[in-house]
Amino acid sequence: MNDLSFLKPASRQIDFDNFDDRLLLYVLKYEPSFFTCISCGGCTATCSAGNLTNFNVRKIGLWLRRGETEKLSEEIQKCMFCGKCTLVCPRDINIRNVILLIKKRIAMLKNENTTA
Repeated sequence: MNDLSFLKPASRQIDFDNFDDRLLLYVLKYEPSFFTCISCGGCTATCSAGNLTNFNVRKIGLWLRRGETEKLSEEIQKCMFCGKCTLVCPRDINIRNVILLIKKRIAMLKNENTTA
């Protein structure tokens, strides 16, 4: 009984061979406060879009740090930009700006891929 695969769920593994950190570096460049996020969940708890859909702001931070741009691209479309997340953040992270930066950079990356 040497199979310990249950200790490493595939959903938690980061594939560093395919890891794309361009999006994370872009966000940190223009919103360095995101680096201080402690994933407390206050943003998700107060989110208007989260009350109406299955939108989860904490997942955005997680996927951004993992470089999962496909999931991010779909998830950020649900944001209503109400700003409640920014108001309750104990680290004063402008989460609305983070989401706008993600949208902008994903659009730029898609344009780079289509013109290349």
